[in-house]
Amino acid sequence: MDLALLRTFVTVHRAGSFTRAAALLGLSQPAVTGQIRTLERQLGRPLFLRQARGVTPTTIGDELAQRAAPHLDALVQITESGIGEEPGGRTLHLAGPPEFTALRALPALTRLIPQGLTLRASFGSAEETLEGLAAGHHDLAITTARPRGDLLTSTPLCDEEHVLVAGVRWAARLGPGAVRHGGPAVLAPIPVVEVHESLPLVTRYWASVFDAKPAASGAVVAPDLRAVLASVTAGAGLAVLPRYLCETALEQGELVALLDPPVPPLRTYFLAARTGTLGLTHIARAQEWLLRAASEWG
Repeated sequence: MDLALLRTFVTVHRAGSFTRAAALLGLSQPAVTGQIRTLERQLGRPLFLRQARGVTPTTIGDELAQRAAPHLDALVQITESGIGEEPGGRTLHLAGPPEFTALRALPALTRLIPQGLTLRASFGSAEETLEGLAAGHHDLAITTARPRGDLLTSTPLCDEEHVLVAGVRWAARLGPGAVRHGGPAVLAPIPVVEVHESLPLVTRYWASVFDAKPAASGAVVAPDLRAVLASVTAGAGLAVLPRYLCETALEQGELVALLDPPVPPLRTYFLAARTGTLGLTHIARAQEWLLRAASEWG
């Protein structure tokens, strides 16, 4: 049996579509379709059920994938990792949210540069990074959404604590303990600064802490949490920010935490890769290094 046919089969099985598998393999869709048909003729059994949107493996297809995939991944590791290369060699393509990638992930990974690793980073939303990872544009993706399906695998990376903050003048107007005693109603006069018109961080915080929906709309909307931090520090209003991002401003008195709930809202980050690629040395090394660094992030 041709190993190229098996590799195409496993890629289709994980991708759930001939089109996506073709993009990952660098082949045309007709070529992928032809290879699957050839393999089905050799086996004398159908491997996939063709549907309007993608394909679904048959029980025979699932069995073959389970038996073949680990061996194919091992062969890919041998052929693509490079004999005699340095452990950190090759270029790693990393994607994730701009603030977390810039302030957490990249500083951790730069320690691998002396070992031969080179880095290329791109920023995007959880949906964008996962789509790019599935299409083969990235090697690793940091995302707040756990990927589904067989094409991508993920590992929890860390939890991010969210803090309700405001500039010094707004906090002084409220007075100490105002939010704890008065609830979200006392925050109504304060403008909201957010990353999107839908107020994702504020809405999540209100639901978790106050069991309510925010009544205000965004006074300042900027698609980067660092811009939100700068705006709030300058006195624009209130915001919900990751603690790692605003910790220094809090310690220096430039921001004030308006509430210290018993159970602070958390958001989990996941480290995702395409199934089978963690056998490649440079990707596995980067994943290991990020997980090690995350264990020390407060």
